[in-house]
Amino acid sequence: MTADEPQMQVLTDLANMVSVQTEATVSRTVMHTKGGNVVLFSFDAGQQLSEHTAAMPVFVQVLRGRLLIKGGDDEREIVPGDLVYFPTRLPHAVTALEPSIMMLTMNTAARATNAIDAR
Repeated sequence: MTADEPQMQVLTDLANMVSVQTEATVSRTVMHTKGGNVVLFSFDAGQQLSEHTAAMPVFVQVLRGRLLIKGGDDEREIVPGDLVYFPTRLPHAVTALEPSIMMLTMNTAARATNAIDAR
């Protein structure tokens, strides 16, 4: 197999790749791919991402904990196993109801060949 051929890449145990820090929100980009990026966020209880928009569509999944997600006029609690989709430019916000880990998947233009960012 040559370096130009597509290869499967795997990250295991995502929820442990970022840790909850007291009174803080932490983010870590763990994957860059052609067409998308994956960023992990950890939130202490009560921490939030204030309302903002994204220049690309995004998916949000809770890996651990509970989050209150607002998107446009809708607001709901999400837990592990739920999947939320935000289209481009939809105002949205995230508040941690308890210490939580979230995975954000961004759909982007083509980028790197090596997807996993092991820094």
